Amino acid sequence: MSRSFVAISFAVIALTASLAAQEPAGPVATKIARVDTVHGDVRIDNYFWLREKTNPKVIAYLDSENAYTAARMRHTEALQSKLYGEMLARVKETDLTVPYRDSGFWYYSRTEKGKSYPILCRKKGSLDAKEEIMLDENAMAKGKKFFSLGEVQRSPDNKLVAYLEDTTALRVYTLYVKNLVTGKPLTDTLGEVVPGLAWANDNRTLFYSTADSARRTNAVWRHTLGNPRSKDVRVFEDDDVLNNVNVGRTKSGKFVLIADDGFTSSEWRAIPTAAPTTSPRVIAPRRANVQYTVDHIDGAFLMVTNDGARNFKIMRIPEDDFTPAKWTEWRPHSDSVFVEGVEPFKHFVVVSERAGGLPRLRVTDLATRATHFITFPEAAYGVFPTQNAEFDSPTLRFQYSSLVTPASTYDYDMATHNRVLKKRLEVPGYDPSRYEVKRLMVSVRDGARVPVSMLVKKGWVRDGSHPLLLYAYGSYGYTTEATFNSPAFSLVDRGFAYAIAHIRGGQEMGRQWYDDGKMLNKKNTFNDYVDVAEYLEKEKYTSADKMVANGGSAGGLLMGAISNMRPDLFRAIVADVPFVDVINTMMDASLPLTSQEWQQWGDPHINAQYDYMKTYSPYDNVEHKAYPWMLVTSSLNDSQVSYWEPAKWVAKLRATKTDSNPLYFKINMAGGHGGSSGRYERLHEIAFRDAFMLDAVGQSQQVSIVQ
Repeated sequence: MSRSFVAISFAVIALTASLAAQEPAGPVATKIARVDTVHGDVRIDNYFWLREKTNPKVIAYLDSENAYTAARMRHTEALQSKLYGEMLARVKETDLTVPYRDSGFWYYSRTEKGKSYPILCRKKGSLDAKEEIMLDENAMAKGKKFFSLGEVQRSPDNKLVAYLEDTTALRVYTLYVKNLVTGKPLTDTLGEVVPGLAWANDNRTLFYSTADSARRTNAVWRHTLGNPRSKDVRVFEDDDVLNNVNVGRTKSGKFVLIADDGFTSSEWRAIPTAAPTTSPRVIAPRRANVQYTVDHIDGAFLMVTNDGARNFKIMRIPEDDFTPAKWTEWRPHSDSVFVEGVEPFKHFVVVSERAGGLPRLRVTDLATRATHFITFPEAAYGVFPTQNAEFDSPTLRFQYSSLVTPASTYDYDMATHNRVLKKRLEVPGYDPSRYEVKRLMVSVRDGARVPVSMLVKKGWVRDGSHPLLLYAYGSYGYTTEATFNSPAFSLVDRGFAYAIAHIRGGQEMGRQWYDDGKMLNKKNTFNDYVDVAEYLEKEKYTSADKMVANGGSAGGLLMGAISNMRPDLFRAIVADVPFVDVINTMMDASLPLTSQEWQQWGDPHINAQYDYMKTYSPYDNVEHKAYPWMLVTSSLNDSQVSYWEPAKWVAKLRATKTDSNPLYFKINMAGGHGGSSGRYERLHEIAFRDAFMLDAVGQSQQVSIVQ
């Protein structure tokens, strides 16, 4: 590859107005051409210079984009305020989570009105005991523009808590340890660490994780409290850029597990928590295209693996002998049921599965091997085991919700099959009887059937007159569940349908669904979304002049792709922190995530994969044509999708597109990949996005809800 830089202009920003358009064109970024030759293909990138984060001219350009967006959206300020007020009114600001028991304590978190962050608490022995505040995130966040608590792990004797704190939004953390008995911090403060913590049984040994220069978690260290960091022992390191390392403690308390995972293969190691200086033992050596995870039950590990099992199976491995000849099949493979994971207990195992696109929980009694399912009544929903801290317990806690049912925490007796609703998230003013859920199966161009979950008001008529928000993600095998989304009701109450397209690239329909939406099959993800949108228009769920597309991060890549493929199909597109500069990013292994993700998107250093990427990379496929209304969001300190990707894309769109439709770029100058860290600030960001959507479909003057 050869590279050269050709300066075309030294002026950075010129605010111009298009004489032919009713709307000002917005900030115009100067073109400074960078010429790359890749596999003989000459590529010109006029906006590469926007990567220079420390360049004052870059910050000036970003500030001008924010100023332009604020000015052009000023007429929606009353609507934004109304939307924010509605969303906040549906939040019980002073609230607490359902307490869960662990080692003689009850743990919970609570929120207080006017405070942005949770307060982590516990009570000893009884819920009537005096409250102990472990960590008050509000006090910790005071004076900081951004605050995120990355991980919290208590010592086995419950006297210490180790936690990670990020104040940069870059997901680079500092590790602190606090004495919960005295309330005082220990001197053990370790900077430049990443999530991945585990205590040994001696309450003095702490395993933690660090990352390489590209922020790939690559090493696990052993720290003894009170010792300087220079004496820490590197327990494990993997320099293979395709793999990511993590560490954790089994719920049984018997082992520390080190996971060394890539997107196509795995290798796990175990260390007894009673002997933390023991060298880690490999449970199963890495093999190409074989992935697995492990967890521990009494006397054995349970391995969830795709070895000869596309939808995964479960193997039992004796904890004292990892020889494959000793393995037994605990749960066989099924072509129609996808195994997502296990929740182990001393006497029971709960398997999270998917069948027919919907999740279910399979409970097995380890003594009798009797199995039963926990069933759920609605057409589309999500269910997740949660807060199951105690290993020797007959009670499974899970959280259930749907598009119309707020998050509901249940305790389920695995022996008697009795479930008790402990708490349903209180949503002030919300009446579920006013809404209904629709579940569609849409046939797409190659014959696959894509599930679509939809929320509408009761009495909603399918006549093409209603606006519709179509959300999707479709990457990394991440499953988008049809769960409760409180802010969405401000749109639904104004006549919107809120739809989720469960497109390929996720795992909603099993492992094949994921495999068919990555690498050289990635364009299935985009085609699925377009075909679903066409179906919704054809069947009069909405119309092209009222359909709004939305996705974020890898879902923002989807937004970029469909904006080039079918801009005529959407009135507006909202692309949040979008991954749109695919080739440039995947060529640069120094960037976070890049090298590992060669197994997701492909490696452009390989000719055939480069050619395929170039056919869909949004930044590389911007054309001289009309685009819909567009809102693009980002954060200056986003460590997952660098701000310059959407910045460059917006700049190129402005210089290339032929329409006069609004194109707004809103960048959070202090936030991270998820935007602002405080709950109130996040609601303001959602209100802004919703106001843009309502403006696009001609409802910006409709401040109040029409009943």
